[in-house]
Amino acid sequence: MSQRQVLQVFEQYQKARTQFVQMVAELATRPQNIETLQNAELSQAVVDAGAVPLLVLCIQEPEIALKRIAASALSDISKHSPELAQTVVDAGAIAHLAQMILNLDAKLKRQVLSALSQIAKHSVDLAEMVVEAEIFPVVLTCLKDKDEYVKKNASTLIREIAKHTPELSQLIVNAGGVAAVIDCIGSCKGNIRLPGIMMLGYVAAHSENLAMAVIISKGAPQLAVCLSEESEDHIKAAAAWALGQIGRHTPEHARAVAMTNALPILLSLYMAQDSSEDLQIKSKKAIKNILQKCTYLPALEPFLYDSPPNILKHVVGQFSKVLPHDSKARRLFVTSGGLKKVQELKAEPGSLLQEYINNINNCYPEEIVRYYSPGYSETLLQRVDSYQPLI
Repeated sequence: MSQRQVLQVFEQYQKARTQFVQMVAELATRPQNIETLQNAELSQAVVDAGAVPLLVLCIQEPEIALKRIAASALSDISKHSPELAQTVVDAGAIAHLAQMILNLDAKLKRQVLSALSQIAKHSVDLAEMVVEAEIFPVVLTCLKDKDEYVKKNASTLIREIAKHTPELSQLIVNAGGVAAVIDCIGSCKGNIRLPGIMMLGYVAAHSENLAMAVIISKGAPQLAVCLSEESEDHIKAAAAWALGQIGRHTPEHARAVAMTNALPILLSLYMAQDSSEDLQIKSKKAIKNILQKCTYLPALEPFLYDSPPNILKHVVGQFSKVLPHDSKARRLFVTSGGLKKVQELKAEPGSLLQEYINNINNCYPEEIVRYYSPGYSETLLQRVDSYQPLI
């Protein structure tokens, strides 16, 4: 074969490759064509046409623009179903994508992290394949990136891995991922911090040990900050859900959340008429999750005065559990006005709330309970009026 023939072969390859790239670029950038890869049926047709191995070749090419387009296309294909994601994995995409996590081009990193997220989200097996490409702890550096969307996509990738199993969450904890995500949440605002908030909730939901790992890394105070300073209801709802997942395990977990002063904020969000339905539901659920485990009475007492009946019964229930075993708490409950407030509550006979009130009253001498009951001062005055002096 002559030198000219050899050059012609390479020229033909380059021309065909360029044409393929241009077609993918057109598909990715023209609004009328974007639906092609966003539609599962059409994505399957792209896969059936044999495009995935070619896209994997493209992400190995030196041109940054080509890498970006190919990674974006692989992301769009992977997102629809486990089967489509598996096709991308079978073509060897994960290893090549993982190698580009630290590429200096921010736009490429966005697409690479997105593609890995779309693969990992579908199943435990796919998430484990992504982890096996040794993305930890490398991916954590992306949480400090100057580009906000690199941060967001890195958080999303970690979230999609953490949600599957306690083992995968523990791997992230061991790599320093929880602390890194908490730092990331603190360094950004709005939707950029949303996947990180959700990731903390998923980790905490798996077990009390993993929830404690979030607490130790100062996750609860950061989530409380998100709850109070974010303006979008869906972000507040995610923070409320995550706090509920942390606080629902044991009294120690509940106390850690209560100490952040998140409970009054959750109550106000639940009761606010302008809160979205989802925010109200998640706030209510978080309050119940935390209250049912909380034995830290200073955090509970304000709820005696401000809570609606469906929350109040849980608060009174916790007092009924703690007071029989804590003499100091019993004394404080009297001097703070808590016992008086309980006597003022109106409960249906035989109801759970009435049972809780009876349990609390049984912690005190009968005359103390009578003294703080409504109308007792009037009874005393009547006795004064009717009393005959002994002189």
